[in-house]
Amino acid sequence: MGGRFDLSDKLIHFVRGERAGDAFSTLRSIIQDCRLFGGNRMIRGGYRCVCFTEAPVAAFAADFVRQFPFTRYSQFGLMFEKSWIYERGGRPVIYQPGDDFDRLPEELRWRHVRFELSGEDVIDFTWEREWRIACDELSFTPADAAIVVPDGQWADALCQLHQIDQDMLVQQYSLVIDQQIAELWRDTFRWQLVTLA
Repeated sequence: MGGRFDLSDKLIHFVRGERAGDAFSTLRSIIQDCRLFGGNRMIRGGYRCVCFTEAPVAAFAADFVRQFPFTRYSQFGLMFEKSWIYERGGRPVIYQPGDDFDRLPEELRWRHVRFELSGEDVIDFTWEREWRIACDELSFTPADAAIVVPDGQWADALCQLHQIDQDMLVQQYSLVIDQQIAELWRDTFRWQLVTLA
């Protein structure tokens, strides 16, 4: 991106959650499966997409999204290289008036986001800097994504829970095979962690 402070060469998929614990649980489930499922909530035409933001991480460090009266994001998510998402068909959305949806060719309609600056009801989600991939699911590996958490405490909790899971797995295997062989099933934490604070 040539070092622009306002755009990133990364894209972040933030997970939803009413409370931090809910979002954390959702994130853990996603990284266990290594899959993001497309949804059609707030996507005109019912297209199933996985959504991202290209706003830089620094924008979220100061709880940026909470400045707005409506937000569907938590501070937990997954960060991908923009080029990785692009190679899989991801593109920036097209912000435009609602009437322009029907003017788009069918193959581009999944990218439409309503944008209205005139009239009584202003609709402006351009601050989200949204990208989408039209798909039912997006599979990835720890090499493809980094985990985004609010701070170091959440990062530590994630690593500790991984260790507990691995201890339990080894313990289960050791019931039927030798302890040393059971230890071979232990998996290291292979994710890169990014904290917002």
